[in-house]
Amino acid sequence: VFIKFCVEDSKDVNVNFEKSKLTFSCLGGSDNFKHLNGIDLFNIDPNESKHKRTDRSILCCLRKGGSGQAWPRLTKERAELSWLSVDFNNWK
Repeated sequence: VFIKFCVEDSKDVNVNFEKSKLTFSCLGGSDNFKHLNGIDLFNIDPNESKHKRTDRSILCCLRKGGSGQAWPRLTKERAELSWLSVDFNNWK
């Protein structure tokens, strides 16, 4: 599962993978605005999950934990999150 945070010129990137949560924070932009986000997920493998910073974004690669069953959605929350969207260019 790939999650991309679109933050240009990010600094002090901190990504924390837990068994059912992803926490992200960084400073970004010319004004060093603090970005912070936590996402409650279904089961992932924190040891096999990783992230990569580029000049325009932070890409997180999450390894699903458990038996590899399909997730019904990305987050455990049933509510639709306005800031979250599917990147159909990378859809498989």
